[in-house]
Amino acid sequence: MESGIVFNIQKYSIQDGPGIRTTVFLKGCPLDCWWCHNPESQSPEPEITVIEGRCMRCGECRKVCVRGGSPGRPGCGPAGEPAACTLCGKCVEACPTGARQMVGRRMNAAEVLAEVLKDRVFYEESGGGVTFSGGEPLRQPRFLRALLQACRDAGLHTAVDTCGFAPKEDLLAVAPLADLFLYDLKFMDESRHARYTGASNVSILDNLRALGDIHGHIWIRVPIIPGLNDGARELEALARCAASVPGVRQVNVLPYHGAGAYKAPRVGRAYRLQETAPPSPEYMEDVAARFRGHGLSVRIGG
Repeated sequence: MESGIVFNIQKYSIQDGPGIRTTVFLKGCPLDCWWCHNPESQSPEPEITVIEGRCMRCGECRKVCVRGGSPGRPGCGPAGEPAACTLCGKCVEACPTGARQMVGRRMNAAEVLAEVLKDRVFYEESGGGVTFSGGEPLRQPRFLRALLQACRDAGLHTAVDTCGFAPKEDLLAVAPLADLFLYDLKFMDESRHARYTGASNVSILDNLRALGDIHGHIWIRVPIIPGLNDGARELEALARCAASVPGVRQVNVLPYHGAGAYKAPRVGRAYRLQETAPPSPEYMEDVAARFRGHGLSVRIGG
């Protein structure tokens, strides 16, 4: 049975599609967005994170580490380097405060479905279902297809939350199995997209057009990042793009939040928008109005 790496299964989600949903987060992402609020999702492999505020420097992790690792550090090598970690999980089990945690575990499609079905009554009462997110779920295309097929066989509504940066054949292969796509649009300007996400947006836009030609239920999701993509020219270009794609039924404009700022250090990454404040509710209303001016149905938030 097909398996993959899952780093979270979030119950009672109301931000990832219609109704009450379970969101299954798959590990691995090809982008490196400056505002990423799930930095623990970027690596395709399991990782050990450290919550510094819980660490007592008791040394229990060092005692059980097969590599003689340093206490309070993500890795298990002599100097605590992550590259030396074998991911055996002994330090996680030994940590008395829960400061050390394993992010990501291998599951097969049946195991994921079993978790999802526990909340079926909520989906049926609210018109909800299951959303596959990440990371980028199309980084594990075979696993994603198996999950979507299992959910379809069980009669569950499915959504795929994607950044669109994936081989077109993988995207189009899962399209018939997904009831809804949540498709991220971050920038229209290619150079700014490359600077702030680490990759060009050419294939992302091409994939969106190809998906729009064959799928009739797409929600565009636009994160509004102050100082990066909230200028009038950029917003106009994003709105025009969303309005031009067949199959787009809704646009969600998502106000920036800094949740990644405290999570990034746990996996040894720097957060590059420490001084950025969320946009005001009044500004988000103005953004929504700009998109509505192009004939789009718009919602603020997920």
